Formats: sequence, structure tokens, C-alpha cells
Amino acid sequence: SCPWTCAFTAARPPHPSKMAVGKNKRMSKGKKGGKKKQQDIFLKKEWYDIKAPSMFSVKQVGKTLVTRSAGTKLASDGLKGRIFEASLADLNADEDQAFRKMLLKCEDVQGKNVLTNWAGMDFTTDKLRSLVRKWFSLIETFADVKTTDGYTLRVFCIGFTKRRMDQAKRTCYAQSGQIRQIRKKMNEVITREVSTCDLKENVLKFIPEVIGKEIEKVCAGIYPLQNVYIRKVKILKSPKFDVTKLMEVHGDYSGEEVGAKVERPAEEKKEEEA
Repeated sequence: SCPWTCAFTAARPPHPSKMAVGKNKRMSKGKKGGKKKQQDIFLKKEWYDIKAPSMFSVKQVGKTLVTRSAGTKLASDGLKGRIFEASLADLNADEDQAFRKMLLKCEDVQGKNVLTNWAGMDFTTDKLRSLVRKWFSLIETFADVKTTDGYTLRVFCIGFTKRRMDQAKRTCYAQSGQIRQIRKKMNEVITREVSTCDLKENVLKFIPEVIGKEIEKVCAGIYPLQNVYIRKVKILKSPKFDVTKLMEVHGDYSGEEVGAKVERPAEEKKEEEA
């Protein structure tokens, strides 16, 4: 036998099955970082009803999911501050208003009800694209206005020039000086209309496009306008949260899905009277 083969066999470590268990602690356990048993995430979640403020005709907007309360983590904390987007067609049950998107922000949670407040407004993209056309001037502006109840709103307005009754010319482009004048008038009307009302009254103004019609009327002397809309509204600043004000906007949900009133036994009544 060769002396090299003897040296090699002596240096080779023993077979794992012959090793002492105490030396290698990982041998008795399985593979490190083994797969955890996959749990269904939805078992830990629960559904809440989203309630719209009273300025809309449909109160039940939809449902939302949140992880159940566990220890110091409350489900209500996970819901507060959430923003839900809903079509005005669903909120007012009117298909003609489908081009407006309303943002509703969760302010408070009562039982299984998520009480929301109005948090902004926008146009759908397809409506905005359908308004923009060739041969007409597009005029846009925005104004930051404070409402009577302490909200600061940024109101965006859009409008388009209109062909006059007896016009032969193909195009309807306004001059830059006229556009500046129209923008100024737009800002004046928006500031006047928004600053004299609270948030709820303003939302009720935005929906039927009261401000847009007023702008058309005011600017007719500078250049006739058409399709004047308040296309977007953002809330820049809002006052400190007040539960009583929120309840004014919502009404009372405490009567919903509550157990029936139970009469006390006659014996207990007699004992009390005695």
C-alpha cells in the first residue's frame, strides 16, 4: 500500500452519521430558516361600512378592510386618515354626474361605521380630454380661498372660448390681454363665492356648477365662454378635528343594528319599589 493514501485517509473527517451529536448542534434541528406555515391574512381582517356625509343622497358608499384590534394596535387607528374615492354618480344616484370624482376622508370610527368628511374633488380624465378641442382658447386659473369654518381650499377653474352667433371666422382665439382679464374675473368670482360659505355649502355649490355659470355671465363682455367648470378642489388646511361638527354633517348612526330593548323582569321592579 502507498504511504500517501494512508495519510489522505487519516486526514479525511469521519462520516456525518458517526459524528458526535453534541459537537454539531444544528444536526438535530431542521434546515435553518425553514418555510413558515402560510397563514391566510384575511383571517385577521374585518370589514367596516363607509358612511358619506349628509350633503350626498346615498349614505352607504361601500366597505373597507382593516386589521383587527390586537394589543395596543387599534383598528380605528388604521382607518383614520384613509381617503376613499367615489364617483358623484354613485353618491347622488345620478348617472349624469359620473364625470366628477369625490374624495372622502375618514375622520372617526363609531362601531362598524367609518364616518367620512369631504376631502376634495376632481374630474375624470375622459371628461377633461373631451372638453379640449382645436380652434378654441383654453383658459385655466386657480385661487386659494378660506371658508367661513376655517378650511383653506385651492379651487381650480377651466373654461373655453365660444363661437359668436354671427361669426364667419373658423377660429375663436382670445387675445392674451383678454385671457388675463378673464383669469382676473374668474379669481374674483371664486373668492367671492367660496369665502362667504362653509365647506358643506361650498360642496353643494360645486355640484350644480353655480360658480361656472356665474363666471360665464361675468366674462361675456370680455369674450364669450363655454364649458366653464370648477374642475378640481384641494383642501390645503383644515381646522382642528371636532366630533360635534362631524356629527352635524352625518346625523346619528347609533340606532343602526342595535339589539331590541328588553323589558326587565317584574320581580326586579318590585324589589326596587320596595
